[in-house]
Amino acid sequence: MLAPDWVCEVLSPSNTRNDLVKKLRTYHRCQVPNYWVVDPMNEVLTVHRCMEGGYLNVLTAERGERVRAEPFDAIEWSVGVLFGDDPDEQ
Repeated sequence: MLAPDWVCEVLSPSNTRNDLVKKLRTYHRCQVPNYWVVDPMNEVLTVHRCMEGGYLNVLTAERGERVRAEPFDAIEWSVGVLFGDDPDEQ
């Protein structure tokens, strides 16, 4: 089976531990190159890159910031769109 190139998890209060611990380990074991965590409670995006020993945190950004987040780093965009901001107003 093929692993995806990118996974994005949206945290929920009832499943946070599973997303941040168990799924992260599973994705690393399967060598998923890019793992994003979107935290709607704190309005934060965290971007991880798969490395030999685990995931490396390559970006942490919050609503109001503009980013180039791998693997889509050719495009600059506002983190706020993940939390309902209008992309045309950024």
